[in-house]
Amino acid sequence: MRVLTVNPGSSSLKISLLDAGDAILAQESGGGHEMAGLVAGMPRPDAIGVRFVHGGTDFTSPVRIDATVTERLRELADLAPLHQPASLHALAEITGALPDVPAVACFDTAFHATLPDAAAAYALPSEWRERFGLRRYGFHGLSFSYAVRRTGELLGAVPARMVVCHLGSGASLCAVAEGRSVDTTMGFTPLEGLVMASRAGSIDPGIPLWLIKHGVEPAEVGDALERDSGLRGLTGTGDMRRVRDQAGERDVNALAALDVYHHRLRACAAAMTASLGGLDALVFTGGVGEHDPSVRMRLAEDLAYLGVSIDPDRNAAASGDTDLTAPGAPVRTLVVGAREDLEIAAGVRHRLGRRP
Repeated sequence: MRVLTVNPGSSSLKISLLDAGDAILAQESGGGHEMAGLVAGMPRPDAIGVRFVHGGTDFTSPVRIDATVTERLRELADLAPLHQPASLHALAEITGALPDVPAVACFDTAFHATLPDAAAAYALPSEWRERFGLRRYGFHGLSFSYAVRRTGELLGAVPARMVVCHLGSGASLCAVAEGRSVDTTMGFTPLEGLVMASRAGSIDPGIPLWLIKHGVEPAEVGDALERDSGLRGLTGTGDMRRVRDQAGERDVNALAALDVYHHRLRACAAAMTASLGGLDALVFTGGVGEHDPSVRMRLAEDLAYLGVSIDPDRNAAASGDTDLTAPGAPVRTLVVGAREDLEIAAGVRHRLGRRP
């Protein structure tokens, strides 16, 4: 089965056509409005897989898309306003370009369906929880799922206690016990947890309430938390590379921003290990996780008390899947290239009942 994977971001789109053995036959990127042009020169796929950030409680595994499913996905859009509308737009474009090809939705929230109640529940009134489905869902599940599977291939078995760090424009951590998500840093929406490129991460919930009480419109608060906070709020840019360059020039805001970023990253990573009762493997993925040796080294040093230690030369030269573990370190540390397209293709084949 040839699967066309469609992976929309908040402002970009990646599509890959994979053959039955997951070799890439074609790959393109661009804006969602370019979909028809991007697929025009590709061989015709047998199926389409579209990444959706939020599946709510309705969708905990891949689902074939029809009108009913599409309508429910629209209803979930306000829970992931940077991504869900982009996925819906990409879905409309691709099904318009390939109307007779079956399409399957694959969800970032699905990997976290195994969260225990203690990790998923918010201490909120039961009426709200039941009426609005208020709970921690978690995100980046396609990335986490692939990283866990690939780590098992690289090490010969999936480690019993893993912390996977998906660090990019959006960022979250996942505590994985025996291959299953048991805790994660994002929650009801992708706003919770780490400091990100433009998202605040966890803040005192009283801050938005205070701002609204003092005249800031709710829409302005929400937009600022999604688009003008995080590294951008601290430095004026959400690009970690630019922050790093500014810090190299001793810019005080950039230096402070990196301290804030790492303070939250260290605290959240330690919390994930507490949920696991220890740590056997630390895995980095995502744009920052794969390409910023300084972020990896600083977190490894912060977690040295748990047995994390990485080889400086391997870390500096890492390209693609790399074992960074220093000789004798009890915790294995790896970089795994993000391949959400492979997880999407696997989900499509499973849902449609055909495997390569």
